[in-house]
Amino acid sequence: MSTQTRPGAGTPPARTADRVAAPPSPAAREALAPPVALAVLLIVGGVLGLIGAFELTIDKFALLQHPSIHLNCNINPLVTCSKNLNSPEGAVFGFPNSVIGLMCFPAPILLGVAGLAGTRFPRWFWAAFNVGMAFAIGFVMFLITQSLFHLGTLCPWCMVVWIGTIPMVIATTLFNLSTGALPLGRNGRRVGASLLGWTPLITLVVYLTVAVLAQVKLDVLHTVF
Repeated sequence: MSTQTRPGAGTPPARTADRVAAPPSPAAREALAPPVALAVLLIVGGVLGLIGAFELTIDKFALLQHPSIHLNCNINPLVTCSKNLNSPEGAVFGFPNSVIGLMCFPAPILLGVAGLAGTRFPRWFWAAFNVGMAFAIGFVMFLITQSLFHLGTLCPWCMVVWIGTIPMVIATTLFNLSTGALPLGRNGRRVGASLLGWTPLITLVVYLTVAVLAQVKLDVLHTVF
């Protein structure tokens, strides 16, 4: 008397690793990882900003202890830190501006490192991060204009902060536009996608604009050379 084997009988169950992975959830599909170039830029820019903020904080402590001290960043009457640190513009919110940098610059560094590790972040996170970047560039532009047009100085460590902040803001904003994290519609996506690759050139144009303003207002070349 023969026994019929049912289809599939005696076949070992499929291992978990062999099963087809479930499709990602809508939330996972909405998450974005920064491109490698952006992640590296966030790390480098954040480190530059953090170094500048740290050095400014150390110099401010030195000035508080010894008001007549000659700081290493005081190269000449034009290229100097002391005037900026002792001015009201050096403590816009009632404490040294560099403290803000010490608190904020670790954020892009951590985001860049996490991005290189493959971590994805939801679109609302990128939008919130861009709000912080908008504050950063607004504050930097305010300090640039105050330094050039009111104080008449070029603070070396301040310029290190500017150099690190400007490209981070440009690249982050264009990336968020291109991915729709900043909800500005198709036109916003198109503009972000078309300009993202031009971030180095746009950054260079901004740097040159600041340099031209400094030359026109302070006659940097004649003073330094």
